[in-house]
Amino acid sequence: MTDSGVGFQVTATDFSAVGLAQLQHAAATAGIDDRVRTLEHDARTLIPLPDNAFDGVFAHMLLCMALSAEQILALASDIKRVLRPGGVFVYTVRHVGDAHYKTGIAHGDDIYEQGGFAVHFFSRALVDAVADGWDLTEVHSFEEGELPRRLWRVTQALPPRTSRPVGGKPAGPGRE
Repeated sequence: MTDSGVGFQVTATDFSAVGLAQLQHAAATAGIDDRVRTLEHDARTLIPLPDNAFDGVFAHMLLCMALSAEQILALASDIKRVLRPGGVFVYTVRHVGDAHYKTGIAHGDDIYEQGGFAVHFFSRALVDAVADGWDLTEVHSFEEGELPRRLWRVTQALPPRTSRPVGGKPAGPGRE
């Protein structure tokens, strides 16, 4: 593999140190470990990263963990904080059209447990609540795995910064 000097810098967060070690190993094997940083983090707490630090965030199945709607909205707000203006947030979640919705052990707040694993199933109203203050670009339905599982891939973006202070210079960090 040749490096043209173009590519993503990735900061991967997860609560699992084992998962992060596996990612580091895979990155090293691919020769891109200099582009991958890992950080052990529990999504129920504030993200320990600076404001306006990232152009994009991708979260596969994170938001449909056993998080309350309140915790999901708090996490989305914190993701908004770490994104730059115009930044994109893409996430996948299981939705209420899934065969496991309303089966297994009910924990309230559209959270159901199957085989020891609890899932928060997303209604379209919850997708819209997460998108409040964002530009909702796409809500794409797809199937994955056994049953099959029914998911949404949601793409939303922060509005680009457009304000200009007196003097005509673009607003920058701390200059709004």
